[in-house]
Amino acid sequence: MKSYLIGIDIGGTKCAVSLGTSSENGIEIVKRAPAIRTKDYAVGDALDALLADVRGMIAESSEMPKAIGISCGGPLDSKRGIIQSPPNLPGWDDIHATEFFTEKTGVPTYLCNDANACALAEWKAGAGRGCENMLFLTFGTGLGAGIILDGRLIEGASGYAGEAGHIRLAEHGPSGYGKAGSFEGFCSGGGIAQLAENIVRQHLQRGEHPALCPNIADLDTLTAEKVGKAAKAGDAIAVEIMNECGKMLGYGLSILIDLFNPERIVIGSIFMRAHDELWPEAKKVIDREALPMASAVCEVVPAGLTESVGDIAALTVAAYHIEKKRDL
Repeated sequence: MKSYLIGIDIGGTKCAVSLGTSSENGIEIVKRAPAIRTKDYAVGDALDALLADVRGMIAESSEMPKAIGISCGGPLDSKRGIIQSPPNLPGWDDIHATEFFTEKTGVPTYLCNDANACALAEWKAGAGRGCENMLFLTFGTGLGAGIILDGRLIEGASGYAGEAGHIRLAEHGPSGYGKAGSFEGFCSGGGIAQLAENIVRQHLQRGEHPALCPNIADLDTLTAEKVGKAAKAGDAIAVEIMNECGKMLGYGLSILIDLFNPERIVIGSIFMRAHDELWPEAKKVIDREALPMASAVCEVVPAGLTESVGDIAALTVAAYHIEKKRDL
């Protein structure tokens, strides 16, 4: 049976509303409203603009949507539906998002952090399809995880389950989550830039002038994208940086494999673009560090959803909660 759903993807750059359907064949996007640029709106105005788009989608639907799903970066309280001052959403402080949309539309609304929402999307429609036990890692601006165990999303007591980026992998190293040597410090866009700066600085101090960054004044031009492209082109120092990132990715994945025993770990963003540069070193570490019986059944793959992941993720949040209610 086909159910109509509405998805709201709230991000630091843009917010977008979509209408979709859920059936035994998966999630299908029916229509997207034009995205709004987040920074162009005060919070109340942004909510009103999204509400107008939601009402427009309800009018477009051939039947009343069963649920609204919201995907948003944390921190947030998914159980109470409150957005709690995400760093990429200035001013979005104590926003009772589910209450707002439920009261204004009469449609039950559910809130989920973006890592968990993407985990649901990859599980239902992407590279995790068919698994009962899988993890999704964002590996983008930051590093977060969504955990699916025994066919359900694990959110924890207060919705903070899956903050894998906070795990400390080394006493010293790039900083993420305000913690030097953290998983996010080594395996995120900002972390790779920090790692590149440290490694390149060492070469410069030895009197070398690497092509990746020939002068100390150019250190602040190093980005994960620049390093990744240079590594693909065979630049030796860029390869060294990506190898170090891949090695630390292997240590982080080994911990997750031993803890959760997943069938599949799906990794997005940078891992999708730099799989060949990161995976060989990660695999070596996993083979050495993880429990053999756990690593033998775990496949590590790039994410399957790309451009439409935000829309699919928000719609999947709605579909997942409908299924949960049905199973109660």
